[in-house]
Amino acid sequence: MKVMQWIRTPFKHTNGNATLILIGVNVLVYALTWVFQSLGYYLAMVPGAVLQLGWVWQPFTYMFVHANARHLFFNMLGLFFFGTAVERQLGSREFTFFYLLTGTLAGVFSLFAFAAGGMLGVPLVGASGAVYAVLLAFAVINPRARIFIWGILPVPAPLLVLGYTLIELWSEIFGSGGNVAHLTHLAGFFFAIVYFPIRHGVNPLKRLVSGR
Repeated sequence: MKVMQWIRTPFKHTNGNATLILIGVNVLVYALTWVFQSLGYYLAMVPGAVLQLGWVWQPFTYMFVHANARHLFFNMLGLFFFGTAVERQLGSREFTFFYLLTGTLAGVFSLFAFAAGGMLGVPLVGASGAVYAVLLAFAVINPRARIFIWGILPVPAPLLVLGYTLIELWSEIFGSGGNVAHLTHLAGFFFAIVYFPIRHGVNPLKRLVSGR
């Protein structure tokens, strides 16, 4: 009981600029890895480096590394649009904790999934795991919100999450989508789903289905 009380102890609600700071850090790391290309290997999540060389920081730092400018742009675009809304609701401290925790857990999960598949030398980079967690958090917090696809087609937030989940499952099972880490995206969804009942006592699936 005391453990759950400690886990659910809220941070002081503050309204800062955590989303913009996270975007800034991602842009800074991208610039550094562009100038010092070897830095990307040290910060990316390479299962062999973590398990054999002891580079245990990589399941955390990978989420700040991006393969190219396009990869960075779309991840940061999603973080900006959904992250700012989630940050306003949760508060900057809670949002930062949520983002970094789900991103790290998605990295740890991917580490063992990649290793189990014999992909010890395959690097994982990108904020997608954490951004997908933020997308789910947005839908849980705002289950009646409408997202305009291409600025035209209104889609309910829960339906958008379901659609992304089905796309990731299809891509993972049938191997489409190039080298995108679909398991990492799904892990971001999963750890966000787990986060809300443990941390806030909220059933995310019920909110997504019922809309309240």
